[in-house]
Amino acid sequence: MHVKLKGQTPEGREVGEAGPAEAAQARTLKAEQAEATRAALIAAARALFAERGYAAVGTEEIVRAAGVTRGALYHHFAGKQELFQAVYESVEQKLVEQIAASALAGASDPLEALRAGAQAFLDACEDPAVQRIALVDAPSVLGWEQWRDIGLRYGFGLVQGTVEAAIEAGLIEPQPAGPLSHLLLGAIDEGAMLIARADDDGKTREQVGASVERMLNALRVGR
Repeated sequence: MHVKLKGQTPEGREVGEAGPAEAAQARTLKAEQAEATRAALIAAARALFAERGYAAVGTEEIVRAAGVTRGALYHHFAGKQELFQAVYESVEQKLVEQIAASALAGASDPLEALRAGAQAFLDACEDPAVQRIALVDAPSVLGWEQWRDIGLRYGFGLVQGTVEAAIEAGLIEPQPAGPLSHLLLGAIDEGAMLIARADDDGKTREQVGASVERMLNALRVGR
């Protein structure tokens, strides 16, 4: 015979005390709410940083645009700079995902994929949001070392993997893929910086794109 004490559930818990399933559900809900708050802050900050730049945006208007409290911002980020870093990382991540899903997917061979990916990246650098956040503010706000580290974290693996595939396919002379990938990414990044700072109706974008084409075509075996 089971005896249920007054004020207890059949499982022996105090009335109102959450069981394992309920506690797990509450933790999941709390985590989802926290992630939604963080995402709202990043989205609001990205829009504001893209429009006016890091220095001209205050934390008060970020939290107001995100619809959260100042305490919520400081719960997720140490301050505006750390929030900016998260925004910049989200920009880099989306850029790499877009390039991998579109430009690289339809390429006929790895070297063509590298060419298409480079041109897609240069096209993206004409987007005012990418220009302001990734190429103008990020190097000065985060410092060159951290800016470069984040850029390498998201873009280098894609470049090196494509270079390795091109070497294996006999499209590029056999050589260590790492140094060549660093050189290619550095050249493309420098071209992106030129485009971001130009105000000449796309003339610099056209010139940089043509230079990248010549550089990559020169790598092809039997050209």
